[in-house]
Amino acid sequence: MWSEWTRQPGFWPVCYFIIINIAGFAMMGIDKYKAKHERWRIRERTLMLTAALGGSVGVFCGMRVFHHKTLHNLFRWGVPAIMAVQAALAAYLTWIR
Repeated sequence: MWSEWTRQPGFWPVCYFIIINIAGFAMMGIDKYKAKHERWRIRERTLMLTAALGGSVGVFCGMRVFHHKTLHNLFRWGVPAIMAVQAALAAYLTWIR
């Protein structure tokens, strides 16, 4: 049964996007916790890179749930822009191509 799933063409990309989005969400929560407790923080570059590598939905949800980085223009406009580009690319690769 498992081998049937892993041979499907979209199985591994879906696994990747699930993992990267969970990681993006968790990173926003961890960074918020560290900000409140005045500890070492996760770099903004790392958070944006996670969004750019496919975790934009997770980072965006983390921003909303944890109320973190919502006033920073880089995140306020950048993450939704990355998400829009990724959605357009996914639509192109899925339906148009």
